[in-house]
Formats: sequence, C-alpha cells, structure tokens
Amino acid sequence: MTQIELYLEKSVEQNASAYFNKAKKARKKIEGAKEAVKKHEKKLKKLEKEKEAEKEEYERNKPQKKLKKEWYEKFRWFFSSEGFLVIGGRDATTNEIIIKKHTSDNDIVFHTDLAGSPFFVVKTEGREAGEKTLKETADATVTFSRVFKLGQSSSPVFWVRPEQVSKEAQAGEYLTKGAFMIRGKTNYIDNKINLAVGKLEDGRLMAGPTEAVKKHCREFMILEQGDEKSSKAAKKIRARLGGSLDDIIRILPAGGISVKK
Repeated sequence: MTQIELYLEKSVEQNASAYFNKAKKARKKIEGAKEAVKKHEKKLKKLEKEKEAEKEEYERNKPQKKLKKEWYEKFRWFFSSEGFLVIGGRDATTNEIIIKKHTSDNDIVFHTDLAGSPFFVVKTEGREAGEKTLKETADATVTFSRVFKLGQSSSPVFWVRPEQVSKEAQAGEYLTKGAFMIRGKTNYIDNKINLAVGKLEDGRLMAGPTEAVKKHCREFMILEQGDEKSSKAAKKIRARLGGSLDDIIRILPAGGISVKK
C-alpha cells in the first residue's frame, strides 16, 4: 500500500505541486539512467565489434603453418571447376619446362597467337576434359598473357594435342627459348579476361578463372583490369584472404589491377 506524506502547512494544491515536481525529477533521473545504460550498451557493442575485427585480422595474418610446396606451384596453376589441374608458364623458361617435362600424351595444350604468351596445359591424367575446363583454360591463357596488361578483353586462343607441339623449327628458322612450332589443326575457342583469387581449404591461395575459384574456395575476390599496382591490390587481397604479399603478387598477372570484392 502506497503512503503519501502531506504537509499540513501547505494547501492541497501546494502538496500536489510538490509531489508533481518530485515525480518530474525522479522521471528525469530514470530517463538519464536509461540513456546512460544505452550509451554503455552501445559502447560495449562497439568494443565487441572491434575485438572481433582484431581477432579476424589476427587469424588472417597469423603465421601460417608452412605448407609443403607442390611441384606445380613454380608455374601458373589452378584447378578447373571439373577438378583438372591446369598449369601455365610464367616466362620463356617455364614455358620450356612445362612443354618438355610436364606435358603427357593425353594432355591438352593451350596458347595464343601473341608472341611471348604463356603455354597452358590441362593435366588430364587419362580423363576426358569437359567444355568447362577448356573454356576456363582458354580464359586463363589470355588473362595471363600480355592482353591483360594491354587492357584488351580477349585475344585468339587455341588448343592442340601434345604431339602437335615441336621444338623442331622449319628450315632457315630458329626457335628461341619458350617458343615452339605448332603443326596441324588448331582449335580456337572463345575466351575473355576472367580472374579471381581464392583461399583453398588448406590455406593455399589460388588464382584462376572465377568459375574455377568459386568451385574450390569459400572465400574469394574477383579481379579486373584497372590502374592499381599489383602491390596495392595484393594488400587488399591479404586483408581479406591472408597470405604473404610476395605470394599474392606472384600469382597476379602483369599490369594494372582493380579489386572488385
């Protein structure tokens, strides 16, 4: 039961006014306390977000367990959406090594009409590569060629069988390191600049056609031709996917880059 204290020396109106003022002050205190609680909760949420962001940053950049380098990592490489290993040359020397030492009878060899372009090889392991793998490899071949740096969207890309690739030049000609003669029918295939970088389950970063990267990586970023230096783009990629700057720069094509997401 609520008790109300009345002042006999005051009128009813004065008593009512006094209690009204007390109630008003009490209400202000309550509102002030509520506001303080809200501010405190907001501050706590902000601190929790900052702590979570710091944790994520640490997880991305903490020293990774040293992964054993696979033989194909000295080249350009990716796994197609159909699961085929695809390797490509970085320069004349690696072009030479890929064709001479890492191309088997049933593999598929890709190249462009541009001089100095990389050779890409689908390692079939005796299986039949589907249209998806052929298209993705064509995209990779043009993406890691001079076409990317020149700002063009595509260039003629063809595929042949290993037995059509030869180091024997025609009479009076000389083949430089990384250059080969292509004999017989060439199978041209539509292509486009198409690139993404993603993180595989083992923490390794893979650069290749978007469809292939999406298939094998939960986290990925899409890249396009742009005006950012590879070092700046690499920092953005590391901020989200982790890894070392050197490793990231190594898997990017030559030329200006734009990181989309």
